[in-house]
Amino acid sequence: MKRIVLFSLIVIIGSISLNSCRQSSKNKEMVKKENFGVFKGKDVFLFTLTNKNGNVVKLTSFGARITWIEVPDRSGRKENITFGYDTFEGMINGDPYFGSVVGRYANRIAKGKFTLDGTEYTLPVNDGDNTLHGGPEGWHSVVWDAEIPENADVPTVRFTYQSPDMEAGFPGNMNVEATYTWTDNNEIVIDYKCVTDKKTVLNITNHAYFNLHGAGNRDILDHEVTINADRFVPVDSGLIPTGELRPVAGTPFDFTSPRNVGERINEDYDQLVIGGGYDHTFVLDSDREYDARVFDPVSGRVLEVLSDQPGVQFYSGNFLDSSQKGHGGKPYIHRSGLCLETGHYPDSPNHPDFPSTTLNPGETFTSQTVYRFSVE
Repeated sequence: MKRIVLFSLIVIIGSISLNSCRQSSKNKEMVKKENFGVFKGKDVFLFTLTNKNGNVVKLTSFGARITWIEVPDRSGRKENITFGYDTFEGMINGDPYFGSVVGRYANRIAKGKFTLDGTEYTLPVNDGDNTLHGGPEGWHSVVWDAEIPENADVPTVRFTYQSPDMEAGFPGNMNVEATYTWTDNNEIVIDYKCVTDKKTVLNITNHAYFNLHGAGNRDILDHEVTINADRFVPVDSGLIPTGELRPVAGTPFDFTSPRNVGERINEDYDQLVIGGGYDHTFVLDSDREYDARVFDPVSGRVLEVLSDQPGVQFYSGNFLDSSQKGHGGKPYIHRSGLCLETGHYPDSPNHPDFPSTTLNPGETFTSQTVYRFSVE
């Protein structure tokens, strides 16, 4: 009897080992890793993730960024719909934020200063008098460590970074994870995880630009946008929140039903004039099917954004000016891409009535954002 049991265990163990090998082999087929460049003596890698539909997402360990999203239109024709560059040299000399994970604090902090427990912290400024996206050497500008988890059953890459105490002026040693999963339902799922050893502030997001016509093809003014938000965050001339949470009703910021981006973007409305278009955080309602939706009536492509965060920054590509040339040498013209950056409101550390962005030792910050692609 013992021999039968032992034989059974050997068979089971052998089966588990075989399945593990098959899984590992499957992962290697789903995720291709190749050298992309070297930055400050550290190798940079490019990862190509292919789901069962044959659709492709490309990621790089420089800035833990998305650099390619290839999905079909209603006729089945596939095209890349996000901003990026063909070479590493193009990337490091180009726009620093295309597709990157930004932190330690995404969006703006007024005057580059905030106070925690009576201590004032000073950050490098890189947007007039303010700090934008963690400063000039934020997380978008570093090489992250990367691994391909062996137990994943869909294409997955995990990026990790150890942000040292007082990096760019922010307190606390912070361990950061950003895990990308490319599902067979054409969803990019981004899972964030952060811990700190000192009280600090945190606002992490992804800064991908989208053009559902295809990146570099026309502007996005005909894209139909829905944002499930009844209020937005007005800003001053420096794009710093005034403290008001303004109802969208009766304003050009009402995207509670689908509206073309260009429908009211040039109206003489104070917040559009200040931002040169849309560059504002919308206060999300949490009980909706999705937080934001974009539809391109030409291609039929649809993007839905889902998040557990309190806001989403809608940016209409106001500062694009054709100076950046991306994949295939295509110039990114004015308003040829839009961003939907999930996260907290700008300058929250200086607005105690906004949702808190404080992270304490012993706490674990987790968050998930989903970009879901389909056609209609």
